Amino acid sequence: MKKTVLCSALLACLSGIVQAAPANTLPSFTQEAEELARLPGDGWLTLDKHGLRLFNAAGQEQDRIAVRAKQLDTRLDGNHVLAVFLEADTQRPLPVSVDVQAGKLVKLAPFPVPTFSVEASCLYRDAQQLDHLFLIGKDGQAEQWVMQGEQRSLVRKLALPPHAKHCRVDDGAQRLLVSESTMGVWAYEAESEGMGKREVVALRKPYGQLDGGAGALAVLPGGVAVLDGKADKLHLIAHQEGKWTAQPAQAVALNVRKGDSQLAIDAGSVLLRGKNGWQARPLKWAGQAETVAAVAIIAPQAQTAPMARQGDAADDPAIWLASDPANARILGTNKKQGLLVYDLQGKQTQLLEVGRLNNVDVRQHIQFNGSKVDLAVATQRDDNSMMLFTINADGVVAEAGRFPTGLKSIYGMCLYQPASGGVEAFINDKDGTFQQYKIEMSAMSGKQFSATLLRSFKVATQPEGCVADDANARLFLGEEARGVWATSADAAKPDALTMVLPVGAHLSADVEGMAIYRQPNGKADSGYLIVSSQGDSSYVVLDAHAPYQVRGRFKVGFNLAAGIDGTSETDGLDVTSANLGGAYAQGMLVIQDGYKRLPDGPQNFKYVAWGDVAKALKLE
Repeated sequence: MKKTVLCSALLACLSGIVQAAPANTLPSFTQEAEELARLPGDGWLTLDKHGLRLFNAAGQEQDRIAVRAKQLDTRLDGNHVLAVFLEADTQRPLPVSVDVQAGKLVKLAPFPVPTFSVEASCLYRDAQQLDHLFLIGKDGQAEQWVMQGEQRSLVRKLALPPHAKHCRVDDGAQRLLVSESTMGVWAYEAESEGMGKREVVALRKPYGQLDGGAGALAVLPGGVAVLDGKADKLHLIAHQEGKWTAQPAQAVALNVRKGDSQLAIDAGSVLLRGKNGWQARPLKWAGQAETVAAVAIIAPQAQTAPMARQGDAADDPAIWLASDPANARILGTNKKQGLLVYDLQGKQTQLLEVGRLNNVDVRQHIQFNGSKVDLAVATQRDDNSMMLFTINADGVVAEAGRFPTGLKSIYGMCLYQPASGGVEAFINDKDGTFQQYKIEMSAMSGKQFSATLLRSFKVATQPEGCVADDANARLFLGEEARGVWATSADAAKPDALTMVLPVGAHLSADVEGMAIYRQPNGKADSGYLIVSSQGDSSYVVLDAHAPYQVRGRFKVGFNLAAGIDGTSETDGLDVTSANLGGAYAQGMLVIQDGYKRLPDGPQNFKYVAWGDVAKALKLE
């Protein structure tokens, strides 16, 4: 596995892996450098008018790449260093592998020539140990790319501040820092999944403490170092308990033109480039590096075709099993169109334009009057009704009925198949109301369905996701801001709600989709409950029986070889333990993806092999 090191603008590392040069002394050969980076073993990488140059600790030039270039950034990669810079004439990003021991610079496959004028670029190494490159244009156009081997893929487009001349990423905190020369410094989420957030780090006077805006910046453990726009003062700003707090500014007076200053951090020193070249000054900093909590990351195996509607469209999937496992189908709702059906390769096989469906669930081999029927049920938000669909042996879905509920804002639902036979539906409203219906089929026609209300109950705040444990007659339901509850699924034997998993250490609001993984031929007191923790785009796996032990959490990351991004802000999910062949021999998990990346596009659903989840979380 690659070793992640948090490196500043023109690197040198803050982790103590490399030794700092004595304060106020830098090798003479660095003075020509416009940008520089300290390397393991006390060597240097410099970028000047001659190109990219590699020096050993004794100051001997070992290798160079002749090029007019700018915007150097680096990451440690085992015994090598990954360096990326922009070719000045074409602005094409050029990655280079620096073999420190051999003293060689090896060109790697370049990125495509950008379609806009690039002012700033910086590297990011994510939790999956993939290297990303941010490119930012003068007018605020920006892109995030990811690289693996020879592959260079556009992840997403962004809108960032105009006049951004510097950027750096704090890998541990997954934070992109952007210096807007006319205004100040902003912090963004570096992770591509999700809508993204930004916050102010420091602003120019009179809105903040920076004279003339913001200049060069560098990452500090738990903070950032920033030169003001005039390059007269150095500002050290800490990030503590969600807030940015500035230390007293330090006078540096670099005497350079606006925008020409450079800044780097070298262990216990801050490196500054001014009119007379580079200087090193002692750095007093007590901040602690920030890290996002480690969680298993699993690559998806496949994805569905994107929705035909933009925005928040895809919501909830359900899995239908065929006699031939290869012919299984995935039903997915589109809140702006209707019900879609997909095969195991993610190809859309059917579209039923029946309106704004929200949640859907499936039960098979339901006994009705001596015959067996496969049904799907969905909530319809246009008329607050419950919709029924039949599924034939070929996996073809057809509308079979629509029943009013009397709810004002229908939302989530799930099905329950009692041991005594038949099928029942739990429907909920945004106001917390739950209704339980018994669904029956006419003995006369064999085609007419009816729905009878069995009971109603209510939770305090908005619910949505739910799943019934048929084997144990239990209902798990999610109250979005509070957590997961359990209660009886038997309308004739109601009991009190029991909190199974509160929002907190394992679960981040909103609580959304949930499903139960039951081992084939497993015992009634076995199985796992999977819950979408929408607030942090993760998934919690816990025992589906008391005491509901949490078995772990995971996220879905990139599968670059297949061109599939991860998942984020998931609404609905479903799981099966059926052997669907190949990667899905232990079953499949289907997950709604709130933000489609690689590249940007309409929402869709991702397919995850349950065997990968079981391996990552060490499940039985």
